Amino acid sequence: MAAASRPMLGSFAANAVRLQLHALAYNLTNFMRTLALPEAVKHWSLTSVRDKLVKIGAKIITHARYVTFQMAEVAVPNQLFEEILRLIEGLRPRMAPT
Repeated sequence: MAAASRPMLGSFAANAVRLQLHALAYNLTNFMRTLALPEAVKHWSLTSVRDKLVKIGAKIITHARYVTFQMAEVAVPNQLFEEILRLIEGLRPRMAPT
């Protein structure tokens, strides 16, 4: 009995997909860096943004209606993290009251 074979993605197509994912990740990080970082850290390289903001370990604590991030203040000080979250919140479209 022959095993069912599935079509393999060729190496050219796999590399094209990988390249598109890298471009998307670069563009999203650069977009975030230009719109949602305070002036004090806009000079950070994309590697620094990734290492200090994206690749952080945090414990998420939920209690009733509150969600808390519990993380070490080694990579990013608390005030800086709050400022970044405030800037990200400012990117949301505001809905007109009905």
